[in-house]
Amino acid sequence: MKDTKILTAGDSSLLIQFGQEISPEINAQITAFVHLMREQHLEGVTDVIPAFTSLLINYDPRVIDYRKLKRRLEKLLKLEVSKKASSSRIFEIPVCYGGEYGPDLENIAKHANLTTQEVITIHSSSDYLIYMLGFLPGFSYLGGLDERIHTPRLANPRIRIPAGSVGIGASQTGIYPLDSPGGWQLLGLTPVKTYDPNRDVPILFEAGDYIRFVPVSESDFANIKNEVDNGTYTCTIHPKEV
Repeated sequence: MKDTKILTAGDSSLLIQFGQEISPEINAQITAFVHLMREQHLEGVTDVIPAFTSLLINYDPRVIDYRKLKRRLEKLLKLEVSKKASSSRIFEIPVCYGGEYGPDLENIAKHANLTTQEVITIHSSSDYLIYMLGFLPGFSYLGGLDERIHTPRLANPRIRIPAGSVGIGASQTGIYPLDSPGGWQLLGLTPVKTYDPNRDVPILFEAGDYIRFVPVSESDFANIKNEVDNGTYTCTIHPKEV
């Protein structure tokens, strides 16, 4: 992979810089390299954390030192990564829009000079790339929100936003995985738990995957929530065509 830099980030971390601009292409490089590292099972590496244009690698200096790890990473960066290794998934996330589920939907529509149905149609018509996870466990920073529904954050943030809330904050959209304070404008709610500490893999998706929001009725929402609560719900996942 060209134009990459390996930088120190403390006494037990390295940072690989893949570029300066936030783009799907840079994200694809990062995602592919994460998959490659997992296949290699590098001894001493304790965690890898993707960001918009970089990858933070934490390691145990008692197992592997900085120079040795850097040399191994440099070799991996020169390898061609297969499409299979870098393939992504599309997660269908059911959302009940408006009303008590999305109390700011009308504000978003008014700001965009659109009807609420037009906002729903626009919001649910894209596959959103997960650039990175952070802020809260499982909180996804998504790219690809249509400019027509970019909406400023609330002037006065809410003290509590319910887990599963789907919101818009300026040029981004995302899902709140846990109850938390927040200033994003809320247009819907999903019954799917994007973060569940009781699952074998607590976070539903990872950086490099995609989210597709699917509008559902209140009755469908209630049925899905019941399945989620009973542990019988399975999220629909599609392979992302390369």
